[in-house]
Amino acid sequence: MSAMTEVVVAARVRLVAGLLLTALLAACAGPGVRPGAPAGQVVPAADAAEREAARSARVRAAADWSLTGRIAVSNAGKGGSGRIEWSQRGAGFDVALSAPVTRQSWRLSGAPGSARLEGLDGGPREGADAAELLFQATGWDIPVAALGDWLRGLAAGGDGGDARILPGPDGRPQSIAQGGWTIAYEWPATGDLPTRLDARRDSARVRLIVDRWQGGAAEAATP
Repeated sequence: MSAMTEVVVAARVRLVAGLLLTALLAACAGPGVRPGAPAGQVVPAADAAEREAARSARVRAAADWSLTGRIAVSNAGKGGSGRIEWSQRGAGFDVALSAPVTRQSWRLSGAPGSARLEGLDGGPREGADAAELLFQATGWDIPVAALGDWLRGLAAGGDGGDARILPGPDGRPQSIAQGGWTIAYEWPATGDLPTRLDARRDSARVRLIVDRWQGGAAEAATP
């Protein structure tokens, strides 16, 4: 065999070996993950929508639920933070707020059309609008009526009304825009209920971290 022939054969061997190695690496790598999408969380759009519809139905069907967590509220540069305990029984709510630094605490209870706020100097106050009652007494701008739904990753008002929902990769809401507020969510790896929310409207902001859910859905999960 001539020197030229040996060179050509060697080149062909290297080429074939290179192609085999490339094919082997591709087979081992398996299917790729879309850039920016966490592995195992991206599902087909139709499946994601179906999962979210089922989640929403389960959550809305659970009329009695409660949570404990931490809340921070700010409005035009003023605000505070503390603990929150929210108990919901059908349309009735009972919300306890406490600010450890100032040692202030309030309890807001009621149902649509009526509310009572306790823990104020001068005694309890009552009114038809829970959010307005709380704001006038404490300066905390908290959309109480809608928050019961938003806390659970639902549009407020049953059918959602003017809500614009941006779904995440698995169908659960990444954000909800409604009533001038925008609510962003963080979710556990699995479960029907979020672990964090950040609600904003103009200069008002409500941030909440859930430490514990009770009831509320068939697949509730907390960190």
